[in-house]
Formats: sequence, structure tokens, C-alpha cells
Amino acid sequence: MRYLITGSNGLLGQKLTASAPADAEIVQIDLQEGSVTAGAFPYRRIDLGERAVVMALMKEFQPDWVVNAAAYTHVDGAEKERERCWRANVTAVENLTRACRRHHAKLVHVSTDYIFDGQNGPYSEEERPNPIGYYGKSKLAGENVLRASDIHFAVARTMVLYGQAQSVRPNFVTWLIDTLQKRQTVRIVDDQFGNTTLADELAEGLWRIVAANASGFYHVAGREIIDRYHFARLIAEVFGLDAALITRIKTAELGQTAPRPMNSGLRVDKALRVLGLSLSDARGGLLRLQQQLAPPMTA
Repeated sequence: MRYLITGSNGLLGQKLTASAPADAEIVQIDLQEGSVTAGAFPYRRIDLGERAVVMALMKEFQPDWVVNAAAYTHVDGAEKERERCWRANVTAVENLTRACRRHHAKLVHVSTDYIFDGQNGPYSEEERPNPIGYYGKSKLAGENVLRASDIHFAVARTMVLYGQAQSVRPNFVTWLIDTLQKRQTVRIVDDQFGNTTLADELAEGLWRIVAANASGFYHVAGREIIDRYHFARLIAEVFGLDAALITRIKTAELGQTAPRPMNSGLRVDKALRVLGLSLSDARGGLLRLQQQLAPPMTA
């Protein structure tokens, strides 16, 4: 089987490559000049917003599946960089969808809880989206491109993705660990609730979708819903850091550019039942990360 993995230099992209089926043929693509990992798979620098380039690569490689882990995810930045956000989250999906149709490939796409307004979470896959910020609107538009297509597709929605990988920007967990290790104080909101998702488990979910030849929508996230403040305290506990450095505040005190869905938790029952996934609770995901970050044992 042949797979095209987009966003391969990102956290999720690296996890996808690392956990790929043993006999997989993969081409990794991203916007950087080269792959951040010295893996066994070829890498191409490609802008998914360029339709002709996407079409040419698909014709050359003829993948069975495209796993689209590429996206613009800067929530506040999306309010100012709307064209860039739309190009990555909508135009790119349009181009991939056209290419998949022409070359008879299937597509699994990653989306977000930000397509919901956060008023009545947690949400099932069937509930009506109502994004409140531009990032969420762009991601919903990307989903709608797939809904309107006639290709075989699956969408995995996730949220609060974290983990460790090479040369990736900090996520909530790695940022907090680094900050607390430096003995710096942090302010964390206690009124935003949602699932926390280890990137390894999202990658496992995407590969499970591929293996099952599944289609439709799936919520693939950690199985526990928790507010950010108590998640931060749990991070401090698991990694042996000082929770007294964490102050609880309300979202309104941050003055963020983009509105946030306050309770956008995702119901993961379908992923557990249909895909047979084993998704961690908040502590379990952090313990898996702790094992990854631990120095190797020496004889």
C-alpha cells in the first residue's frame, strides 16, 4: 500500500511516519526544504495550495491513501492571516480532493473541535457545527469540501494535541513542562474544558481508519474531559514539578484575539466502538509521554 503523508514534519506527521505499517510505501510532504527526520521514506517540499503541483505528485506516486495532517492551526493568527489560513485549511483540501478523485485514492483528514461553538459540549460526530472563530470556520469549510465530494474519505476530529517530536513548536504540555522547570509562574484558565490528546494515539487512530477502510466522521481524542487548569496541575504532578507556580484564571482575563469554544469536548464512543481504539485518560496520556521522555536505561 502506498501512502502520501502531508504535514510530515509536524508533531502528528512524525508520529504517523513512525507508526506506519511495516510494508508501507510512503512519500512525506511538507513546506520545509527537507525532512526533520532522517527516515527511510522520500520527502518532497510541496505547497498544497498549488493545484498543478499536487496533481503532478499524485500522478507520479499513485498513492492508495492520502493522510492529511497538514493545517494552519494558529487560532489567534487565523484572525489576521485569513488568506494564509484558508489556503492551508480549505484550498489544500480542495486540491487533494480533486487529485484523489482523478487518481482513485482515498483520503483521511484531520479536523478540530473548533468547528463547534462550545456551548453544549461534549459533542458527538452527528451534532451540528457552529464555529465562532475564523480558524474553526476554515476547518469546517475543509470538512464541507469532503462532504460535497464523491471520493472515499474519513475525517478525524481531535483537540488539545500534545507530544514530543523533533523540531516542532511547543504544545501546551511541552511548553508547560519547560516553563515550570525554569521555575517561572504561569496563568492557566479553568473555564475551558475538553479532551487532551497524545499525538501517538491520534496517529494510531488514523492508521486504524485506514486499516478498516473506514469512512465518515470520527472523534479521536483522549477519553477524559478536563479543564486546562486541572490538566496543568496534573502535568506538574506527573512530571514532578511545582504546581504552586500555576495560577488559575478565567479566559476573559487573557484578552485573546480569537474567541474560544469553552466546552467543546468530543464524545469518543464511536472511535472506541468502531475502530477498537484504546484511548487514554488525561493521566494515562501523560504517563505515556513521560516514558518517551525518560532517558534510556544504561547497563
